Amino acid sequence: MGNTVAREDFEWVYTDQPHADRRKAILAKHPEIKALMKPDSNLIWVVVLMVLAQLIAFYLVKDLDWKWVMFWAYVFGSCISHSMTLAIHEISHNSAFGNCRAMSNRWFGIFANLPLGLPYSISFKRYHMDHHRYLGGDGIDVDIPTDFEGWFFCTRFRKFIWIVLQPFFYAIRPLCINPKPISRLEIINVLVQLSFDVLIYYYLGIKSTFYMIAGSILGLGLHPISGHFIAEHYMFLKGHETYSYYGPLNLLTFNVGYHNEHHDFPNIPGKNLPLVKKIAAEYYDDLPQYNSWIKVLYDFVMDDTISPYSRMKRKLKGDVKQD
Repeated sequence: MGNTVAREDFEWVYTDQPHADRRKAILAKHPEIKALMKPDSNLIWVVVLMVLAQLIAFYLVKDLDWKWVMFWAYVFGSCISHSMTLAIHEISHNSAFGNCRAMSNRWFGIFANLPLGLPYSISFKRYHMDHHRYLGGDGIDVDIPTDFEGWFFCTRFRKFIWIVLQPFFYAIRPLCINPKPISRLEIINVLVQLSFDVLIYYYLGIKSTFYMIAGSILGLGLHPISGHFIAEHYMFLKGHETYSYYGPLNLLTFNVGYHNEHHDFPNIPGKNLPLVKKIAAEYYDDLPQYNSWIKVLYDFVMDDTISPYSRMKRKLKGDVKQD
């Protein structure tokens, strides 16, 4: 049985991403979709409740045995933490307060970041907008793995380790591919987060602090929800750049699985993406799709033709404008 993948480079393409053209075609046929382009006020209350849930969890684990701290960090904390990163994803698209109150969204993202333990929200916003504008753009889109990742993580065992270490690669990759000057808001994000972490440690102790940070790392690594990292853009079928997932974990992830729909309409909140699919079903029903993120993770590891190299990559034309 072979266990080394055959692919030795990315799939270079010389066409524009398909989402802009599909968005134009859908809006011409279904202009009623424009009514879905509005903030989701429910997102605010969901995020507040999630932060409160984690604060309660921090208190409840502070005196548990370490084995139970670790257990609850993976079983509960990891789910809340990963879900919160996807709430921050929604906030980065101004889905909480709308485009007219952009700074309110940035401050709310910093608030949503608190139970993660690691500063994330502001930097994510800056790089994620590049991902939408320049999908697969060489040297711009940091969602694309580095050449080292593609070259080294080329066996089943190494791909498994790569999935476990996903949070570290997502943290380090921007510094390797597209480093940006640190912004004032990023400094504020770091200072607010460190202050919160110190307060948790001072009042609740090391176990609560460990639960907070371990839950974030575990939730973004080997975890069922982490299947979305692979499912969204890794090319299991040649020629298809973006894939949607329509399984039950969308309930925990603000419908991030509706990923073709999201890239077609990034200004529509996740709550409304199922309506986009329903209204414009003829554009989405025949596209490749998934119903299990766990199976995506399994297939990624076991399929010897798939690796971190299995991404479309493009040379960008014209001026590149970044946040």
